[in-house]
Amino acid sequence: MRVYQKLAAIALGASLAMPLHAATSSDDGAASNTMRNVLQCVPYARKLTGISIFGDAYTWWQQAQGRYARGHEPREGAVLAIKPYRNSKLGHVAAVSRVVDSRTILISHANWSAPGKIENNVTALDVSQANDWSVVRVWYGQTQRLGTTHWPVAGFIYAAKPGETPKPGPRKRGRRHEDPIGEIIAGIY
Repeated sequence: MRVYQKLAAIALGASLAMPLHAATSSDDGAASNTMRNVLQCVPYARKLTGISIFGDAYTWWQQAQGRYARGHEPREGAVLAIKPYRNSKLGHVAAVSRVVDSRTILISHANWSAPGKIENNVTALDVSQANDWSVVRVWYGQTQRLGTTHWPVAGFIYAAKPGETPKPGPRKRGRRHEDPIGEIIAGIY
């Protein structure tokens, strides 16, 4: 491991046992970022979910067609595919760690809040008017709160093959969770 990688791993609080290095291009050679020696979202999402898609994040939704089940409902172990938007020309992918309620999930991903930084079990909130997961706000580590950008979502890619039923989300028990949108508006989220 090069000295730069060791220092970056220490600075980011990452385990030295976890590979911090990712090539400038995705594992398959397609260009995915101009930053060298920084863990990208693509290999990290692939490692967490076992979904074997390569190339830039914005290509995952289309590549999954016919290979993996896709949909618009979050499921644990699925990949959240965020479309390119504003300064994010390559899109983003993250692994769904947990479904909290109809509008809140926890995700694990890399290279969002800081170059190469791994963030596990952070909030992604559905802010779409139709509650269809077409737009999300994502936890931003530098501000320690949800980011203000409304990111367009392509959908969720499930580890199941087409025609197979994806693993169902957790059943809701007890009383319904509070409305996170209302809590955001009230400033208590």
